Amino acid sequence: MSDDTIRLATIGRILRRRWRLLAVLAVLGALVGYGTSVLFPPRYTASASVLLPGQWEERELLTQVDIATSSAVVDRAAAALDWRDTGGDELLDRVSAKAADGNIIKISGTAETPERAQRLSDRVAKEFVTFAARITGGGTDPEAATGPEELRKKMRETDRRITELAKAADPGRTVESVQARTSLEKLRTQLEEAMKKLDEANPASDKAGMVVMGPAARPTGEAPPTRTQLVAAGALLFLLLAVIGHLVAARANRRLRAEPEIAAALGSALIGTVDVPDERRAHRPAGQGPRARARRFLGLDTPWDVPAPQRSGDEAGRRIRYRRVCARLRTQLPAPRRLLVVVPDGDALARRAAGQLATEAKSDPLLRVVDVSVDRPMVPDRDTEAGALVVLSAGSRTAEELAGIAQACADGRHEVVGIVVAEPVRTRPARSADHPPENATPALAARGHATGGSV
Repeated sequence: MSDDTIRLATIGRILRRRWRLLAVLAVLGALVGYGTSVLFPPRYTASASVLLPGQWEERELLTQVDIATSSAVVDRAAAALDWRDTGGDELLDRVSAKAADGNIIKISGTAETPERAQRLSDRVAKEFVTFAARITGGGTDPEAATGPEELRKKMRETDRRITELAKAADPGRTVESVQARTSLEKLRTQLEEAMKKLDEANPASDKAGMVVMGPAARPTGEAPPTRTQLVAAGALLFLLLAVIGHLVAARANRRLRAEPEIAAALGSALIGTVDVPDERRAHRPAGQGPRARARRFLGLDTPWDVPAPQRSGDEAGRRIRYRRVCARLRTQLPAPRRLLVVVPDGDALARRAAGQLATEAKSDPLLRVVDVSVDRPMVPDRDTEAGALVVLSAGSRTAEELAGIAQACADGRHEVVGIVVAEPVRTRPARSADHPPENATPALAARGHATGGSV
């Protein structure tokens, strides 16, 4: 798993073998989301629309959006609302605006109740229209409002006076009258150009008169994130974290599964592979405490990333594999053929395989089974054994642990003559006619003790 690509089958295996644990974590995440919703009360959002007449460019609309959410507008709204528990600085975080199609600015206000949200958005929209009219010349300032209009009035009076002077002048009888009429016409032209420029320079001429398009609608639902969303998000977050944690742990797992890797770590050759009926439920830890029961309920007492056992044949077929391993040992070992069978401590599958192997050997070779601790491996010194045979299950030990066992065998002057790998298999339903042969009596297998554990 550490070097494999993560596939959907891996995710499915996690969901299938750890569904109880994932369900518990999802419920825990939902409770955390519910607690978060209790700490943060629900909020409601209302929106008011303001129409901007005339032609507006996009950058000008963005400027108006910034003005609508500025402190100058929000502070005036806060003063008008006079909420004791909410100031202008806090309202800045509750007010937002955006430009919509059709020169419309939508101003949104968020509050604890629908009524307050409606009042907030209406008040901010009103203060925005008032402030925008004031800065564009359409406000109530007498000097700002009457200045341009008075100037236009005086310019119209001047134009009429020029017309009267032109009519009063002698129409072309003298050179002086012609020059006077020409000067008056030039002055009229300049005056008309000045009036045109004044109209173009006045922004209130075509962009005044912002209108609030009715009161904001009172919200009927909570603003996101709602309590339901927080509960669902908490459950989903904990579920994803649990799946990611399983994948990270599997990536960090360095236990060897491939037979060539196991043989290379022990520095010996593979003698064969034997099948052991999968009895995980029967061989689970026998602890009866609350912690042990919780682990069994959540499925934490068995690894999830172990491949599903393959279906095996009958008992006779499995015993043939053991006999073939024993035959290979007899051909490789010199007389007397005695072997020390080393089983890593805690490997129940390998322990059952070693016992079955000793049974099928029928004392030739004579097998002495010992359990060896992987933390501090210690193997009995060599007596009359011709070497050591290591029996283990795939995916149970790392390369460092197997190297420690090989070194312990070397310290005890035992040469590792071979490796036997135990594979879990699923047995077929037993038939009533299938009985073990009468001549399959257990052979005597001498068993010893090592520092790693008892046998």
